[in-house]
Amino acid sequence: MFRIFYKSKVLFFSTALLAILSSLSQAAGMVPESTVVLVNVADGEGTMNVTNSDDKAMLLYTSLENLPEDPDSLLVVSPPVARVEAGEKQLVRFIVQSGQPITTQRLKRVSFEGIPQADPSAKATIGVTVRQNLPVLISPGDLPKKQDPWTLLDWSFNGRELTVKNESRYVVRLNQAFSVMPADLNLELPATYILPGQTHHFELPSGTTLAADAKIRIYPATTYGFAAQPFDAPLKTK
Repeated sequence: MFRIFYKSKVLFFSTALLAILSSLSQAAGMVPESTVVLVNVADGEGTMNVTNSDDKAMLLYTSLENLPEDPDSLLVVSPPVARVEAGEKQLVRFIVQSGQPITTQRLKRVSFEGIPQADPSAKATIGVTVRQNLPVLISPGDLPKKQDPWTLLDWSFNGRELTVKNESRYVVRLNQAFSVMPADLNLELPATYILPGQTHHFELPSGTTLAADAKIRIYPATTYGFAAQPFDAPLKTK
């Protein structure tokens, strides 16, 4: 797999985050208090306050989404539907329910959608809903907090194949764009995260040669989705 990207994608995380923060602060509708839901398995749940910023009561619909790579349903939302008065907050709980021990970080997504209640006395109108879609990060109780999990990624090169492995217990969130330095070879990951246990392979163009001091430059994101400083990871040759 070999995909070339335009350098403007390097700014994706910071641009996307600004858009999210802008929508959270300005859009009428249901506004979450944070850009990510954190769930500690040891606590049994995580929570998120959602504010109705509209001038009328709305119904808050909360729904969870699994990633294609991780279809296990590990959480239950309470309440899934709630009436929230104008300007009021609703506490949403994310309760851990898993038949198997959770030993690594897991990544899900949640949608908060505000739907105006119908007014029987009003004439027919077109209602507009605003949906916020955020990541949900589930962490085992015994897993220490780590601010830079991207440093644990293993990058290697063999022949024409570049490989990245995440053998850690942490979810690594990062920009899809990355570069092989100093060759300035620009590639792209299939997603904005690398899950624990995941491996990705990239076939480089024929004739590609890498210097002995070659490194991989990635653009990681913090737990809350903020762009961190670019990180140059060592590249092992096999």
